Amino acid sequence: MIQVALLTVTQKDELVGQLFAVDSYFNPVQDCNDNWIISTQEIDGNIYPQFDWIEQLPIIDWCNPPVVI
Repeated sequence: MIQVALLTVTQKDELVGQLFAVDSYFNPVQDCNDNWIISTQEIDGNIYPQFDWIEQLPIIDWCNPPVVI
């Protein structure tokens, strides 16, 4: 199972458009339960101290959202 980090809406808003590494932006997305999440790769790749708080986020299992056709 893929593991991801759970965000609040406020945390998601803080990360949108922000770099976590050179040329790499945070990309919060919603899972099948409408939770906002980021990948553990974004956490592991973060080089900016102002976002060190993401290391304390709860880790949950990824749940694919339904495909809309």
